[in-house]
Amino acid sequence: MDDIEVEEVEVWPDVWPAFCLFEALGTQWRLGPGGPSGLDYTAIPDTAKMIGLKRRELAEAFHDLRVMENEALAVMAEAAE
Repeated sequence: MDDIEVEEVEVWPDVWPAFCLFEALGTQWRLGPGGPSGLDYTAIPDTAKMIGLKRRELAEAFHDLRVMENEALAVMAEAAE
């Protein structure tokens, strides 16, 4: 991986649970003929439980997770052009 530039980013503490969940859901994208269409929401509760998020924490993180999902979809669409 010497040819890949590593970029450090700061994750704010208040969105850390959502970031960890988003990272854990990295293989749970729904794909259609046009490419990724969003995360598989059926995988969210079990994944959250596996990484130690409590139900209340998941409810609080869900909005931030959707923001990350939308941004990732935009980046993937841009890369496909």
